[in-house]
Amino acid sequence: MKFYKIIYLLLLVFAVGCEGDLELEPEQSISGDVAVTSESNIENILIGAYDEAGQGASYGGQLQMMADLLGSGEITSWSGTFSQPREVKNKTMLADNTFVRNFWNNAYEVINQTNLVINNVDIISSDTDKKNRIEGEAKFLRALNYFDLVRHFSSGTKGVPIRTEGILDYSGDLSIARNSVSEAYSLIVSDLESAISLLPEENGFFADKYAAQALLARVQLQQGNFAAARDAANSVIANSGHSLTSSYASAFNNDADSSEDIFAFQVTSQTGTNQLVTFYADEGNGGRGGDVTITDAYVSLFESGDERGFFFYPSGQSGERLTSKYTNEFANIALIRLAEMYLIRAEANLEAGTTTGDTPLNDVNAVRARAGAPALSSVTVADVLNERVLELAFEGFSIHDVFRTQGSVDGYNYDAPELVMPIPQAEMDTNAQMEQNPGY
Repeated sequence: MKFYKIIYLLLLVFAVGCEGDLELEPEQSISGDVAVTSESNIENILIGAYDEAGQGASYGGQLQMMADLLGSGEITSWSGTFSQPREVKNKTMLADNTFVRNFWNNAYEVINQTNLVINNVDIISSDTDKKNRIEGEAKFLRALNYFDLVRHFSSGTKGVPIRTEGILDYSGDLSIARNSVSEAYSLIVSDLESAISLLPEENGFFADKYAAQALLARVQLQQGNFAAARDAANSVIANSGHSLTSSYASAFNNDADSSEDIFAFQVTSQTGTNQLVTFYADEGNGGRGGDVTITDAYVSLFESGDERGFFFYPSGQSGERLTSKYTNEFANIALIRLAEMYLIRAEANLEAGTTTGDTPLNDVNAVRARAGAPALSSVTVADVLNERVLELAFEGFSIHDVFRTQGSVDGYNYDAPELVMPIPQAEMDTNAQMEQNPGY
């Protein structure tokens, strides 16, 4: 869906959002208790949650960029003037880093809105399919945000605070302790399994059954549950109707979802945010001049003929190498692509010793063939992990692959405190039960 926001929706999201300490309420807005009393209001809260999740601080681009700066090692450099991303790249994050704080706040705003929808979904009585769809979409968005919160802020067994009840009144003490990592993943998997059962197979630009199944594949891979990851990815490949685009370039910079996009946040010239362009592109393509630059070390990974190995351009300002993935400032942001599902199925089949759906070799070669890369004659888990770097770089996967494979980056082991984001200082100051991560 292209999120053309109307004044009513803006005021509605304002009314039920996380800025409960503001006492002035616009005359045209509605109070929180009224916001959850009609079908149309519940659906508008859900649309507001999509819009919130797609903002720059989250899936509008900053989150993906931070994950890659944190985990990409020598293949990227930070050339920009902002200190916050430089802290991320240099593994010197501070508790008052505003990029980190804004993602934390934005994620919990989305979660609160989805909680309000889920808690009050029984108000939708006119159409069972509509009720199921709305509940499924809300659970997809809640799972997505908790997944990235727990991946970025967890330390050891300590996860993030979990709320499943929507908040309308912010006047009381809202202190809450951190839940465990296992509790967070239990909710995430439960939400996604429920969403898969509730959502239709097609749902326009909103999350559908296969978007939830694809996210579940990503979640299960992160946990090392290879059979579950394999089966979820296989179902998406076999049943969703999505297909790899004809060329690597055509998977990016699209105004409308491509055949490969399982789920994408929508951006137009009127609304939406694509901060991947802001930070990765030069000024001529709508960016800041190329804050994130690509090094020779990355280019050297590619074989002759691989389209991905020259999918770059020189910055018009500095001449430094920039990725061509983000050159359309109004392009949709593809959050889940089918290529990822092929690589998940390949890796999970290798780890499980199975060939569900297809052989790992065929899956990897399908991704390589689309890019014009020479076919492999055999494949190992290390080959699949390398293929993820070639295919998925600059899309927000780097640090998470370091975590799940217990690898290292820039001399830091996967469990180093420097790779975990700090609990924002503002949260520490206002939440008496919150515990800070080690090193901050």
